[in-house]
Amino acid sequence: MFVSTYNNNGLKDTLMILFEKSESDVQEASKSGDLVAIKNKETHSIVGYNLFNASTHLKNLNNGPVTLSEGNIEKLNNLIIEADFERTLEAANGPNFVVGYIKKCEPVEGSDHLSVTHTEINDGKEVQIVCGASNIAQGQKVVVAKVGTIMPNGLIIWPGELKGVSSEGMVCSARELGLPQEYDGIMVLDDDMETGTEFTL
Repeated sequence: MFVSTYNNNGLKDTLMILFEKSESDVQEASKSGDLVAIKNKETHSIVGYNLFNASTHLKNLNNGPVTLSEGNIEKLNNLIIEADFERTLEAANGPNFVVGYIKKCEPVEGSDHLSVTHTEINDGKEVQIVCGASNIAQGQKVVVAKVGTIMPNGLIIWPGELKGVSSEGMVCSARELGLPQEYDGIMVLDDDMETGTEFTL
């Protein structure tokens, strides 16, 4: 899993790739041509890449969050291998925003507002997501932002933990999706929407 963003304004013609959440004060960089590997200083593991002059290497880049084509991933992996960096890219598993089905929903122990859900997403996969919305319930169809999604406000969805309970994704409200919000809480979809299909903003 990785997150990719293209910036042709403030960071002219630069593609940024993140594998995991990392603080800038514990990072170091290694450069090979236009490719820079961002590493964790303590573990020396690669947490991301910056590709300068990206449009000379890759095709069809648009400003903002980008889903890289298989062709662009292959070209990037060739650059990574040529640079002798050890972490290559794998294609994303389906769309970032999907229709999810809440199969199970229970209160989080020790919390007065959090619920832990077991939610089916695409390809029959089931993920555990902690949610603070008061209107969440078992049996709902909802919008799920999967791990690796960049939200409209720039927030990146990483695996996390709330009250000691792991969470992989976000059950979204209309406001979080940049859509008009008619009521408080998560956005509940029609029951006839197919689980796992892409939800387009």
